[in-house]
Amino acid sequence: MEDTPTRDAVVPRLRGHFGREYTYVESCPSTQRLLPPEAPEGAVAVADEQTEGRGRLGRRWEALAGTSILCSVQLRPAVDAAVFPELTVVGAEACAEAIRTVAGLEPALKHPNDVLIGSRKVAGVLGEAGEGRVVLGTGINANVPADELPVDVRIPATSLLAEAGREVDRIELLVEFLAALERRYDAWLETK
Repeated sequence: MEDTPTRDAVVPRLRGHFGREYTYVESCPSTQRLLPPEAPEGAVAVADEQTEGRGRLGRRWEALAGTSILCSVQLRPAVDAAVFPELTVVGAEACAEAIRTVAGLEPALKHPNDVLIGSRKVAGVLGEAGEGRVVLGTGINANVPADELPVDVRIPATSLLAEAGREVDRIELLVEFLAALERRYDAWLETK
């Protein structure tokens, strides 16, 4: 299945505003570094491989090239910065919704940023705030074979491939995630 999330493959399938400004690279240290402070709200950076992906508390997020969703989304909420941490949960909920829609699985959240299937971590969301913006970095283990999942991790890892028994279309998964995130973000803003 050819599912490389290039700009040409993703942008025509978008249903909302998020991702209209779209950067794709084959490999980078971290997608969060691809979004400059002046990037508009909804700008998205995607990589097929990250060499220095990070999770919460400085933990590493590893992903083999061509197997995962690795993206960052720029948010510019005009709200008190004290509530910015809530956006990590908004992102994790959107991630879980996209997984339900595309893979037919029932993920659960481990507050504040882990997405689990059973007791195994399939995705994580990391919000980093500064300069009036929040960059939500998201990693989803999509088509990682079970024998290539990391083993020396705090929470055992899994992938959608391992759980569903079939590959998922990463482009479809990314498009669903961006749509769910935009919808949930807009709803969150209405409560502030």
